[in-house]
Amino acid sequence: MTSIHDQAMNNVYQQVLQRLLGFFSRAERTALQLLIQRLGVAAGGMDLIGNYKVLAIQSGSRDSCYTLALLRAAQLTIASRWPTTFRLRVATLRLNGSLPGALQNIHRSYSALFLYDDPRVEVLMVDNREVLAFDPVAPISAAGYECNRTNLLMLGHRRVWDGPLDPWDDGYLATGEFHGQITRWNHGVDALVTSDTPRQQNHFIERLKRAASKAGLKFANHHEPGYAGLFTLLDELGSGSFQRFYTEEASSPWRPAGQFETCRRTTLIDVHDILVCPLEERWPLLTEFLGFQAEELATLFSENDYVSLPVSAHLWGLQACFVQGLAYEAGVCQYLQRVLVMMRRKQVPERLCVQAAEILGDQALLAGHRERAASEAQRCLGLSEAQLVCLLFAPFGDKAANLEHFLRQCHPGMLVAMPELHRALQGHPVADQIVQWMVEVSGLPVSLMGRLYSMAPLTTEEGAQAFSALEEPGLATEVAGHDSSLADEWSTGR
Repeated sequence: MTSIHDQAMNNVYQQVLQRLLGFFSRAERTALQLLIQRLGVAAGGMDLIGNYKVLAIQSGSRDSCYTLALLRAAQLTIASRWPTTFRLRVATLRLNGSLPGALQNIHRSYSALFLYDDPRVEVLMVDNREVLAFDPVAPISAAGYECNRTNLLMLGHRRVWDGPLDPWDDGYLATGEFHGQITRWNHGVDALVTSDTPRQQNHFIERLKRAASKAGLKFANHHEPGYAGLFTLLDELGSGSFQRFYTEEASSPWRPAGQFETCRRTTLIDVHDILVCPLEERWPLLTEFLGFQAEELATLFSENDYVSLPVSAHLWGLQACFVQGLAYEAGVCQYLQRVLVMMRRKQVPERLCVQAAEILGDQALLAGHRERAASEAQRCLGLSEAQLVCLLFAPFGDKAANLEHFLRQCHPGMLVAMPELHRALQGHPVADQIVQWMVEVSGLPVSLMGRLYSMAPLTTEEGAQAFSALEEPGLATEVAGHDSSLADEWSTGR
């Protein structure tokens, strides 16, 4: 029965490969051969490929699904030509802000590529520092949801309130830690395969460093560019990315315990240079074969991997309203103009830029934005509008240096309670009403607000590390000089 079953599965895998190759252009077939060659060289020869394990990170994005399809084609092609093929580990990190359709995109691509029942493939996810088998219908655990929410707030409150708007750095720090641990789990992996461009790699590394600086982690200033220096940086940061904020008892260890190697052997296989097929030509493979379904706004306008566009625009609107004294709509419009500029800088096809501009200028779509985005932020991130506004002002750090300004702008009735608020942040008992108000407005327990209170602000050097890579050169100027038709439409109600 085993022999018959194996033969039947081999036939299935061959059918998958042939159908997959049918979607490949000539350029993609060439890329596939180059990928196979690189894998063979990295493994030390095709006769050793059966002992070689490759990691692919799967987020449910267009690019991660496409790269996985190429890797699967390489795995099945090698299996058809040589006695053995490489093993594949595919892993997903569960975060609160992940787009709703991402898990289903992952599941449909896994099913189309027949990954679930292939013993040469590990299909994993990480929830609250626990490595689990991937489950597309399992909601994020309650503990994981609360941990992600608290990490977002704690790192977000380390921002300079009148500095750049960058409250989502917890995602970069969590993803960095995820890379560091999933490469060590269960005898580790030999290589991480990535198709990210050098620009995308540097973007991630700089944001990871910025987040690490806010979390009080130390690292060297100089690493190899892009992901070539990723693992060296991760080794310097260690496995306790958020440990400075919590007591040891409050931090969940990585699990299953005892299954993480001490020394990592992982190297990088960068394939971005062989993917020469235009982005638009990839859609038939993605949609018809992998079942990829793009969420229109997310596909066109996504600037951040860790929070949706509506929530990002909502935060800019709140900043305009509460911090800058402008209309909420002005902040939303500024953010949307910024996204359009970034789309063109990324050389997104002009027809998509035009489509984006039409959608962003649709008053019927944008009229109820604040209510819808606030609802999404509450549902996905567990944050109310009041807690997002509190995050904007970051009033607890550096001995609550910005607390008075925050109260004057947003809660003037609480100015009389400032002495009691300081007492609570210093760990002294205060009235229950004061504690309840602090928790409701911030979303944090008083003990963690107190931890922020006792933390010194970033030093000049740390601040430079934290914010040097926030903006791409010239982006602010381009946004300021960009066609203001969207702003005109907002203000005139057209």
